[in-house]
Amino acid sequence: MFDLNVKEAIYTWYQKNGRHDLPWRQSDDAYKIYLSEIMLQQTQVKTVQERFYFPFLERFPTLQSVAEAPLDDILKMWEGLGYYTRAKNLHHTAITCEGVLPKTPEALSGLKGIGKSTANAICAFAHHQALPILDANVKRILCRYFALHVKIENVLWEKAWELLNEKHPYEHNQAMMDIGATLCTPKNPNCLACPLAFSCKGKSAPQNYPMPLKKAKIPTKKRFALIIEKEGKLGLIQRTERLLHGLWGFIQSEECPKHAKSLGKVSHTYSHFKLELEAIIITCEDLHAKVDGYFTNEQIAKLALSTVDKKILALPTMMRNVALTS
Repeated sequence: MFDLNVKEAIYTWYQKNGRHDLPWRQSDDAYKIYLSEIMLQQTQVKTVQERFYFPFLERFPTLQSVAEAPLDDILKMWEGLGYYTRAKNLHHTAITCEGVLPKTPEALSGLKGIGKSTANAICAFAHHQALPILDANVKRILCRYFALHVKIENVLWEKAWELLNEKHPYEHNQAMMDIGATLCTPKNPNCLACPLAFSCKGKSAPQNYPMPLKKAKIPTKKRFALIIEKEGKLGLIQRTERLLHGLWGFIQSEECPKHAKSLGKVSHTYSHFKLELEAIIITCEDLHAKVDGYFTNEQIAKLALSTVDKKILALPTMMRNVALTS
């Protein structure tokens, strides 16, 4: 039988040391919990809490309000948070479930952008269902606790179920995330303060569980941003590619057209590549057909733009060379 003492130790630790003040832990509203789970994917807690969570809820207080809003409005409120597919999936899910989230993990995981762990988290935190979660922090704890060198999904789910405190699933899952974020960290874990340490199989060499993977060097892509002006307005497109779907920005080209004037360069690092972008002013009648719309400064401020396009607009040379109307 599994040692029940460690489950009790995790529960007790959370009562004393858990991050109880996080705003999404002050509510059992499934939408607010779902929103936090989606925002926290690929984004630090501090960033979400201080800059995005409350403004988004103020603009969209319910999932129904998300469903009723245009995607452009959702993307505008998501601006700067990155990984915009999350916002698109949030909007799609809100429409699909007509503003009311299902209450079972099976139904939730069938919605766009909600995986098994997120579905379990919503059910565990909003409805106190006895389900484990498996985010990056929990995976790391399980690998170390059970001395697993490799992260194998089905094995980790089995271990997550084994360790789950079914009497206190809410506290257990929140504790596991907090322990992973504050104690069982990727580097320099504080094993002496960890409630799992007394029975952890990997505590003697935590750096080996899981074995670190060699990070591949991310490639650099060099492109040109085409600044097309017409009657004091800038020509923009609404992107359709997966990375920045729905956001507005400048046309990008792999090659520099002839007779173009450079306004300077900007760069931005994404998860899988670095983009170096040179902004150039170009006059070409053929390009007007590729533009989705022309906008003034005031109109552009209301659009959802990617960070790299904002960097282009902030170039000092843009101010001197492009005479936009307001």
